[in-house]
Amino acid sequence: MDAAELRAIQAPIKDRYRGEPGAALITLHARGALDDQNIACKVETGRAMAIAGLHPATGGTGLELCSGDMLLEALVACAGVTLKAVATALEIPLRAGVVSAEGDLDFRGTLGVVRDAPVGFSEIRLSFDLDTDASQEQLDQLLKLTERYCVVYQTIANGPSLSVAMTRM
Repeated sequence: MDAAELRAIQAPIKDRYRGEPGAALITLHARGALDDQNIACKVETGRAMAIAGLHPATGGTGLELCSGDMLLEALVACAGVTLKAVATALEIPLRAGVVSAEGDLDFRGTLGVVRDAPVGFSEIRLSFDLDTDASQEQLDQLLKLTERYCVVYQTIANGPSLSVAMTRM
């Protein structure tokens, strides 16, 4: 796809977002299940091959993975593995668990429709549903330590400095 084709695909989408700003606000989701035997989290991606592309809200076909979804899936996977590791270390028995993340995006920012619309997630919500007999005190400690030691969560929460480089091949 060249620039002209991309512009042709995105033009009606941008026009829609100009006329209907609410249509650009989309919530992405990721979900995973804690492994009942191992320190692991099975993230539901529904895709066998990781090929990233544009989200349909920006003109993509929907056949490729959306990087925003992948970010949420990484958060779910990391938080699930971290929670499982912390629960194991604290000897908190978990019969089952589901980790969920959802994030809100305003695609007007990504497409440059509105200059002051944010690019990226404006809010991300992470939640855990656990089947356990643990006390509330144990669950509070489990959540606190999972939040503290989850690499992806901490990376997002602390906004690391980023750099970008480009070189010729």
